[in-house]
Amino acid sequence: MENEQYAAPLYEAVLQYVNDGVVPFHVPGHKQGRGLPELADMVGEQILQMDVNGMKDLDFIGNPQGVIREAQILMAKAFHARRAYFLVNGTTSGVQAMIMAACEPGSEIIVPRNAHKSTFGGIILSGAIPIYVQPQCDRHLGITTGVALSDLETVIKAHPHAQAVLVINPSYYGIATDLKAIVNLAHSYNMAVLVDEAHGAHAYFHPAFPVTAMEAGADMSAASMHKTSGSLTQSSVLLYQSNLIPLERVKKVLDLTYTSSASYLLMTSLDLARRQMTLKGKKLLSETLRLVRWAREEINRIPGLFAFGPNMVGKPGCYAFDETKLGIHVAGLGLIGYQVEEILRHRFNIQVEMSDLHNILAIITIGDRESQLRQLTSALQQLAAEADHQKTPFYFEIPPSPEMIVSPRDAFYSPTKSISLKCAAGEIAAEMLMAYPPGIPVILPGERISADMIEYIRFLKSQGCTLQGTADPQVNCFRVLGSE
Repeated sequence: MENEQYAAPLYEAVLQYVNDGVVPFHVPGHKQGRGLPELADMVGEQILQMDVNGMKDLDFIGNPQGVIREAQILMAKAFHARRAYFLVNGTTSGVQAMIMAACEPGSEIIVPRNAHKSTFGGIILSGAIPIYVQPQCDRHLGITTGVALSDLETVIKAHPHAQAVLVINPSYYGIATDLKAIVNLAHSYNMAVLVDEAHGAHAYFHPAFPVTAMEAGADMSAASMHKTSGSLTQSSVLLYQSNLIPLERVKKVLDLTYTSSASYLLMTSLDLARRQMTLKGKKLLSETLRLVRWAREEINRIPGLFAFGPNMVGKPGCYAFDETKLGIHVAGLGLIGYQVEEILRHRFNIQVEMSDLHNILAIITIGDRESQLRQLTSALQQLAAEADHQKTPFYFEIPPSPEMIVSPRDAFYSPTKSISLKCAAGEIAAEMLMAYPPGIPVILPGERISADMIEYIRFLKSQGCTLQGTADPQVNCFRVLGSE
């Protein structure tokens, strides 16, 4: 198989198109950059010459018969899947496609409450009914971990006719559950297993990472190649090997949701990233692991900081850990995570992936170098030397998950009205509210808003957390069910 992975059929076809000097009387309208010279000057003409559209030589994403099909076959083999499909709207589109393929209106799907917002978009689109399983929580770090197998089993037994179970592998923070055991449990009840691998595409190419969806026997997975495996932002892959979800159903969903103008820049980057990871991934990731292990050790020598990692394994909800997720607990500095993110960006010109109330997260990939990690550790050392370690940051208990009164889909299509957030207690939410990143919903359409939830939202606002999903960007008003 390795010999055939040297090929990059889609990239080679696009390169041939550029070298042929084709005269383009087709979209896009910038015509190889001539129509947008400012961008061409910045990125170079060749990259805009590669920004083409479907044609016979370059294949068509809606019904690939040529080089796109060949590239997808190679992608499937690289990920040990039966089928692979290029995605140009991120893993969000893959998660939604999985749910729509597995579920019908009114059918139940078991999901962790800390799932990404794309999961709930898929639930609304499919008309499925979410059944929540609560993840475990690490109160010291102030983060959710993973779903315990025993908790999932309890929910499955209470809902034995659910169509599917959705699993996060790994989480934003690098935490993975016992995926193989979850797959075996769900399949024993004839439930499909759908895996959100937005942060796990690299795990397929090195044995040091948690078990992958395809290795565990899951039915489908959506993996963000762009996040950790080198392709361009917004490019992902949908993986399939199911005996429970018909392939024709998957194709029908993709036909419904695919753009007819898929970016060849994104798809070409998928083709090249797959080739690189298949041929060189183990070596590249070994170096990545060396760097992140060094950085974690250095950070753990800094007073007031704790870079959590493999020592999480064995704690509730953590069966395995992805070491490339460099989560750093900053509460010991007397600062909250949002403050540390801002300081790093504006004083040290370092941008971390995300922050929460108590932590910051740096994602280390094949593109990082030792000099950059030294910049990060040096900045943290300086910050720690200046911090008021005596000041304890404010901790806020996350309220229990709200009660679902109507289905997310029914709430989405119901009449709504806007009211002041402070007056929303007891009302039924008509929109989603999430802290982003990581995009985990605080409240969802169809759920009853509690006074505790309003207080929590106000606290998040006061701490500078970025909130998304509401019609009012300031979240002073909230849309609820009812007529104006």
